[in-house]
Amino acid sequence: MSANITRRTFLGTSGVLGLAATAAGAAAPAPSDRITVGMIAVGSRAHELLEAIKTVKGTEIVGVCDAYRGRIERAVARTDGRARVYESPQAILDDKGIDVVVVASPDHLHKQQVIASLEAGKDVYCEKPLTYTVDEGLEIAAAVKKTGRLLQVGSQGISSQTQQKAKQFIQSGKLGQVTVIQANYNRNTASGAWIYPIPPDAAPETVDWDMFQGPAPKHPFSLERFFRWRCYQEYSGGIATDLFVHLCTTIHYLMDAKMPARVAAMGQLYRWKESRDVPDTLYGVLDYPEGFTVSLGSTFNNQLSSESSFQILGTEGSLLMGYDSFKFVPERTRENNRWIVKAWPERLEEQYNRDLRARNPKPSSSRRDSADTVEFRERGRDATELHFESFFRSVRDRTPVVEDVWTGHRAASCAHLINDSARRGQFVEWDFAADRQKA
Repeated sequence: MSANITRRTFLGTSGVLGLAATAAGAAAPAPSDRITVGMIAVGSRAHELLEAIKTVKGTEIVGVCDAYRGRIERAVARTDGRARVYESPQAILDDKGIDVVVVASPDHLHKQQVIASLEAGKDVYCEKPLTYTVDEGLEIAAAVKKTGRLLQVGSQGISSQTQQKAKQFIQSGKLGQVTVIQANYNRNTASGAWIYPIPPDAAPETVDWDMFQGPAPKHPFSLERFFRWRCYQEYSGGIATDLFVHLCTTIHYLMDAKMPARVAAMGQLYRWKESRDVPDTLYGVLDYPEGFTVSLGSTFNNQLSSESSFQILGTEGSLLMGYDSFKFVPERTRENNRWIVKAWPERLEEQYNRDLRARNPKPSSSRRDSADTVEFRERGRDATELHFESFFRSVRDRTPVVEDVWTGHRAASCAHLINDSARRGQFVEWDFAADRQKA
């Protein structure tokens, strides 16, 4: 986007970009060269991932595994009966015919399943957040380095045209100096607060409770814990790891930032107290050494800005960004010191005003011109499809992935720092040399 763009709306077609990328990369593989995929956990989000994988030519989902039998049944149906059912994650890893493993299990299982997949010689796609704790990211990074396998994290927004164009716009300098970013993700429904409906056939006969619990503290069989695991600290980081990780991934991408130096946060459980011990309202402030401050917020008690929304505020303008669109608004500035000089001696006030008129014979009332407003709206393929397309291209070409282990580690670590600050009621800091939280 050039700097002389005036009041226009740009429609992006992600499908065109996807086709161009395919043409620039390897040719469509023959059936015998297909990339085979095994999916560990096929919950609701994983079914969306499954459908996205199906859009990428040269890939086939050949195996699925889950702790609830009903999800497996539906996943096999979505593959037209072609996927094989595996009794455990380890069975998928033991199959030498599987090239790629998709990990979409609850947060507390990610580390062990990702590292085991890498050590089994598989390339891995892990749904966000990559980790359940900060130091797990360092363990996973070490495994990636040791095995030489590829790992991509699934915060798909950075593969969208909206965020790619927004990054270009920020880098063009049109916003001036960006010092503040505000990002919010609000909801106001039981489902939005993760109080999900439980399948009528769910029972000890259809749910593998031990597979779900993994390394977590042991509890008696509980359908609420199983199907609403995001509500419990023993399996999830709540709002921060489910929603703020997306926001931080985007902010780091747009601003070429790594991590905040300091974090402060507060959170409370006000309303959604059914089967839950994580807050339904959480706010954090992140101070970045690159020279800007981020304010993150989420509540499940009001749906204003129900889509994740960003306000990127610069000295020359603001970028207002949603899921598939953004709008640039030039900044309005007007110096008016007349009320100040009215307290001066009258002769000095008159002299000030004469000098001002001499310097600005025709002062502009505003620097904002509607002709300088720019809008972008994305059309075409979903960002998750594009995220997978780039990942499988990397698998085929052995080129770097778009969201690597360090990107995932740091975005998830922002969430962990926010949660820790909220629990402790104090600032927490990041150790850039060690790439972990300061003790």
